[in-house]
Amino acid sequence: MNNIVALRLYKMDEEVKKSIRKTGTTTLGLVFKDGIVLAADKRMTLGGGGGALFVGHKKFDKILPITDKIWVTTAGNVSDCQFIVKLTKAELRLKKLRTKIEPGVKATANLFGMLTYDNIRKFSPIIGISAFIVGGVDNDGFWLFEVSPDGSVVEHKDYVSDGSGMVVAYGVLEDSYVEGMTQDESVKLAVRCVNAAMQRDTGSGEGIDVVLIDKKGARKILAEEVKHVLVKK
Repeated sequence: MNNIVALRLYKMDEEVKKSIRKTGTTTLGLVFKDGIVLAADKRMTLGGGGGALFVGHKKFDKILPITDKIWVTTAGNVSDCQFIVKLTKAELRLKKLRTKIEPGVKATANLFGMLTYDNIRKFSPIIGISAFIVGGVDNDGFWLFEVSPDGSVVEHKDYVSDGSGMVVAYGVLEDSYVEGMTQDESVKLAVRCVNAAMQRDTGSGEGIDVVLIDKKGARKILAEEVKHVLVKK
């Protein structure tokens, strides 16, 4: 490969990196007495890799439903996250049609891990970076799993955070999380964590989404309730 071709390829690679949509982000999941809380900010950015971040979307949903009782937070390249989420949902639906059995949280997390493992190892000029936090309830109880960009799957009994603002979120979690917290206390703590990260992390901002998972299933906390927590704080 001569120098001119190499230079052109390098410039193409830099242009591609600048145009990639990323969720920057702060996501987290925590276990409370009777369920799971998932939370994330709403900012989606463009570019990076040494350059300035550009806010590409201010109301981006980073917590997505997989089933009625299993939700997932997303971080990384938007296209990779969306692809893996769609593929996971399709695979689980096919499995349910064949077996007539509702998919469990652990099986769902393992499927995310397998697809993420395969995605990042594909030969491509764009590295498929994606990470997920899987939370849900099934017949065996409440579960919280972290799926890292390399495809590894780790269960957490207390809490986990991911994304560019995770360092700040972990600081709040380490200081304030207590085993056996109530639902109200857990929602407030999740909002505090994401809000703290938004103050310091340029990849996080524009609002907070919270999903509550209990024995009844999963529901998204209304924006008014989240604002009430912040105002009360």
